[in-house]
Amino acid sequence: MTPVPDLTGADIAFGNIKHLPKREDLPKEFQRETSPFCKAVSSWFYSGAKALPNGLEIDGQKYMAKPGVDARKALMAIKAALCSFEPSHEHKIGGCGFLLSEWFEVEK
Repeated sequence: MTPVPDLTGADIAFGNIKHLPKREDLPKEFQRETSPFCKAVSSWFYSGAKALPNGLEIDGQKYMAKPGVDARKALMAIKAALCSFEPSHEHKIGGCGFLLSEWFEVEK
């Protein structure tokens, strides 16, 4: 599992992608943005998400932190990458989708 980074308030406000995997290192489904997690991140990017005590809700689907993951820190790390202007949009969606899949599981 990818470790959740410790970020500052400035990282979250202005963006930080140091923890975002390189696009070429992502599994193919994340490079191509075909993973359901990429679709969720894309929806979060364009329409927002609802914070939950241990996760978030996107388009009515709940994503809950996996055991041992600090949901708040993980969500802030994803948000810091999403708000960065540095990577391409495709890299951002694929990388953040991958991180979402690493740190959260879909509630059934």
